[in-house]
Amino acid sequence: MHPAQTPPSTATGTSSKASGNVESSRPRSMEQPGADCRVLSIQSHVVRGYVGNKAASFPLQVLGFEVDTVNSVQFSNHTGYAHWKGQVLNSSELHELYEGLKLNNVTQYDYVLTGYMRDKSFLSMVVDIVQELKRENPELVYVCDPVLGDKWNGEGAMYVPEDLFPVYKDKVVPIADIITPNQFEAELLTGKKMRTEAEALEVMDLLHARGPRMVVITSSDLPASLGEDYLMALGSQRKTKADGSQVTERIRMEMPKVDAVFVGTGDLFAAMLLAWTHHHPNDFKLACEKTVSAMQLVLQRTISNAKALAGPGKKPMSAHLDLRMVQSKKDIEDPELIVSAVVL
Repeated sequence: MHPAQTPPSTATGTSSKASGNVESSRPRSMEQPGADCRVLSIQSHVVRGYVGNKAASFPLQVLGFEVDTVNSVQFSNHTGYAHWKGQVLNSSELHELYEGLKLNNVTQYDYVLTGYMRDKSFLSMVVDIVQELKRENPELVYVCDPVLGDKWNGEGAMYVPEDLFPVYKDKVVPIADIITPNQFEAELLTGKKMRTEAEALEVMDLLHARGPRMVVITSSDLPASLGEDYLMALGSQRKTKADGSQVTERIRMEMPKVDAVFVGTGDLFAAMLLAWTHHHPNDFKLACEKTVSAMQLVLQRTISNAKALAGPGKKPMSAHLDLRMVQSKKDIEDPELIVSAVVL
């Protein structure tokens, strides 16, 4: 998500009662001995800290993927700091980079992953690139974090230019295979509020109807069964069985809230969801449990370190709260399942 605005904690999933007659959507390259599974990741970059491509590349590489990155912005640090400097990539510069890849015939991708965008024409060009890559590889999976905004103290607000919204709604969502909106973004894209779990399921159905086979609402303010100290995430997946019929699988996950505002969690989540749904194509529940459990372990390590850096009785600053990514390598590779999903 946006370098400055990623929600405090994200989790999500989609349900899966794995069955042998459900077809796998596993991209072709990992089924071929010696082949690389390659991801094109288009999102923000910071020199210091872990957001955007910095947050996505490391976990994907640890989990066995080759990652090619295009930086939609390049900043010194995320904009939650007091000061930041940097550049924004425009659509013509994106086109130039992509043309260079095409000239060398190195545009064979299994996944595209996108996050924070700042410019309407840039986002429209991303749509054109994804469509072209899908024509080249019809099995390509597009994982989209539709970064539009979030809720604070019950109020929602966009933190990208408003002209990006119709592009996401009319062009991006229909070609996405997996989307990971937060509650505000899911409501914005469907025009429907989520006040209950039943309404959240309706919102996910509306998003499925637009195109994505997998919808994960990464964070919500819906009441959790475990109490006010927990955050709820919901997931839904539609799969086609061998006989052509469709099944919809749903899950709910509840995670402990952490009293801090982290940046980069949405980017990390989307990358790990991509990886674990790839490695467990027929056990979506497990893939989501691994994703969310790893997230929680990273956040726990980060807040513990931040409090130590801040000192007794002092509130951690932005620089203290940069994700402890490298230190969490083992948890990313093989997470202990500390969050369980409930099949709905």
